[in-house]
Amino acid sequence: MSSFAIADDRAMRDFGARLAAASPAEGVLYLIGELGAGKTTLVRGFLQGLGHQGAVKSPTYTLVEQYQVAQRNIHHLDLYRLADPEELEFLGLRDWLQEKALLLIEWPQMAQGVVPRADLVVNIDYDGPARVIHLEALSAQGEGIVSALASHPEDTD
Repeated sequence: MSSFAIADDRAMRDFGARLAAASPAEGVLYLIGELGAGKTTLVRGFLQGLGHQGAVKSPTYTLVEQYQVAQRNIHHLDLYRLADPEELEFLGLRDWLQEKALLLIEWPQMAQGVVPRADLVVNIDYDGPARVIHLEALSAQGEGIVSALASHPEDTD
């Protein structure tokens, strides 16, 4: 497991951009953290790091926001308000898994057993006003992401 100190929102967006650069075009990343921890801020940096110019909205009420950027299909899910995990079937989860896509899933525990297994778990913890990100690779692909990010020791704890 690798850890990264995040001082503020700008550092969270910068880390998101680095995560995007290290991530392949398809896979599954779980984003875990309390309300307000910075999950959507990280996704904003991720998308902007790939060149997205528009707004990046939290999908808290829509459950999913979809983006096509840098020849990638990215689905940002926020499952905090998910009433029934089967709703994901109606939203198109099975189709997203058939296409070449990257799923960034906030609150994956709300759909345990329905969402696919993560390649990488991104845990965001409070550290006073700052944050600490802990990365846990659950596949070879996830290990590649962690390795790429850890190659910048100035950003790690």
